[in-house]
Amino acid sequence: MTDLFAFCPTAPDWRVPWDEMDREYPFIRALAGCPQDPVYHAEGDVWIHTHMVCQELAALHAWRGLPEDERRLLFAAAVLHDVAKPECTRILDGRISSRGHSRRGAIMARNLLWRMHVPFAEREQVAALIRFHQTPYFLIDRPDARRLAIEVSQTARCDLLALLAEADVRGRVCDDRQRLLDNVALFVEQVSEMGCLGAPWEFASDHARVLFFLDENRIPEAPAHEAFRAEVILLSGLPGSGKDHYLRTHLGDWPAVSLDDLREELGIDPDDTQGQVINEARERARGLLRQGRSFVWNATNLTRQLRRLPLELFAAYQARLRIVYLEVPPGTLFEQNRQRTRVVPARVMQRMLDRWEVPDLTEAHTVEYHIRD
Repeated sequence: MTDLFAFCPTAPDWRVPWDEMDREYPFIRALAGCPQDPVYHAEGDVWIHTHMVCQELAALHAWRGLPEDERRLLFAAAVLHDVAKPECTRILDGRISSRGHSRRGAIMARNLLWRMHVPFAEREQVAALIRFHQTPYFLIDRPDARRLAIEVSQTARCDLLALLAEADVRGRVCDDRQRLLDNVALFVEQVSEMGCLGAPWEFASDHARVLFFLDENRIPEAPAHEAFRAEVILLSGLPGSGKDHYLRTHLGDWPAVSLDDLREELGIDPDDTQGQVINEARERARGLLRQGRSFVWNATNLTRQLRRLPLELFAAYQARLRIVYLEVPPGTLFEQNRQRTRVVPARVMQRMLDRWEVPDLTEAHTVEYHIRD
């Protein structure tokens, strides 16, 4: 597929090449006919709404004044912000709902932009904007508004998020349009006062950040005493991304708890229930942690939920947390998977791609990204 960034409107006319994009991308055509709740979207289906949002974004003077690279990634976020609605839309109690489309849309956008070979940093910023694109509408009404703003700022540029939210509101027909625009303005005011409009909220230390995101009742300014007994490196990446090679090359003298090795040892297929494998891995990790030994946790670890469980365990034993994330281009990934001793079946690989969430600094003391172009 053609790089979506190539369609970004430019001066002097700032035209949105919607017809060309519609012909190029099946994911845009899939938006046609997807219904929306008329209370919030009286303009029509998701295809109409997305077209309107792109036009409204291109008309914003604040967007036109951005550097070209920022205009391009924000335009891509506008095109893809509701890409998951056809998959997520349901009729619940007689009302149309697309619950979960923001998080699902971020994953879909990651997949699409990865296949377009969009650079890693730009792709992940687009995914973060999509994941949080509804936040500016309701942040002011949340009891945990400050915590949520801090979380959002760690991955999404809040100034760009506000522009996306404004275009999203202007690109719809609804009775509460002005209220939503006011809430976006209040979002900008709040994150500006916090000092995280254009940069992540700054913690006193990496450990303060980790403890904050592990404990929902903790305030971000709380002192964080560092008394690490060991370091645990959690490898993360799709099958074929090079985790085993990285382990052999860079961490060959570290003890490792490897889920693939345990499956082979226990005679459990990757398609089978993994409870026994996980339980055995956790027991071996506990044994190393009790001894205060540093080690590597080697698995795909592709979702926040799957990473959080072992990371919480490691933190409970006062371990310093380091995530090493590896990624290669699609062609390389699928070829390296075919060359593996334990080839991951295509259906399993697709399931993984459908859940793929790249780790970030809300999860560990440090995150290292090893990205091969």
